[in-house]
Amino acid sequence: MARDTRRLAIALCVFFTLLACSNSAENLPSVSNDPIIVNPTPEPVTIMPTPKLPPTASPTKSEIAHAEIATMRVISTRPHDETAFTQGLEFYGDRLFESRGLRGSSGLAEINASDGEVLRDISLAPQLFGEGITIVGDTIIQLTWTSGKAFVYDIETLSVVDQFEYEGEGWGLCFDGTSLYMSDGSDILTLRDPVTFAITGSMKVTSDLVSVNRLNELECVDNHVYANMWQTDTIIGIDTSSGHVDRVIDASALQTYEGVSVANVLNGIAYSKASDSFLVTGKLWPLMFEVVFE
Repeated sequence: MARDTRRLAIALCVFFTLLACSNSAENLPSVSNDPIIVNPTPEPVTIMPTPKLPPTASPTKSEIAHAEIATMRVISTRPHDETAFTQGLEFYGDRLFESRGLRGSSGLAEINASDGEVLRDISLAPQLFGEGITIVGDTIIQLTWTSGKAFVYDIETLSVVDQFEYEGEGWGLCFDGTSLYMSDGSDILTLRDPVTFAITGSMKVTSDLVSVNRLNELECVDNHVYANMWQTDTIIGIDTSSGHVDRVIDASALQTYEGVSVANVLNGIAYSKASDSFLVTGKLWPLMFEVVFE
């Protein structure tokens, strides 16, 4: 009997042990049947530096200067042959030479710079219309208007020593020591070789102050060409490095002098290095004016 009681106790102990284990199993987390996704080890991210843009250059100041208005101050007046249709005026030291136009009246003269007296002169053939002049060495080059001929004179004898031919019209001419500058009544200056008269270049004249056209008589001074604009009272200073007008001179005050207003137009600019002044006159004017531009 005791043995059966012992067996029953053991059985009950086993039963309650199993029951306790079953209840504990409910509190354990369940194991998922889903596959485990293992993320790969992330590759290091390469950070590209933001590209630097090249620095933006600040706009540079234009090399072309705006034109300035210059005044013309008259230093003195001198007599001028009022029958001379002046086409060009040029100093050679203190000696003054003048080209004269109109068919049948054209020629070249040396005149007294103080009183306008004609010291000597030569005439062109009646069919020729004399135009601008300039001095190269000991020679004078004179243009003709529509004949396409330029005459070269010995400065001492005024005898013709050479002749050039060109196309188009001839108006004004000056020499800067290297090149000849020639006008034809437009806004273009043609550069020519002083020995052969061959074209070496051209320059369009521009301005922010005046309408440039009908460039006529020319005078080269340092790095500028001074030009009359035909049928106006305006002289312009042209910077030869750019072709831009950087000086505009109003010469209308000369019209107030007796005999000038009833004559023809302003034409004739000669620079005197000795006095650092200009001598200006016009076609059929009774006076020449020594002036400075300020």
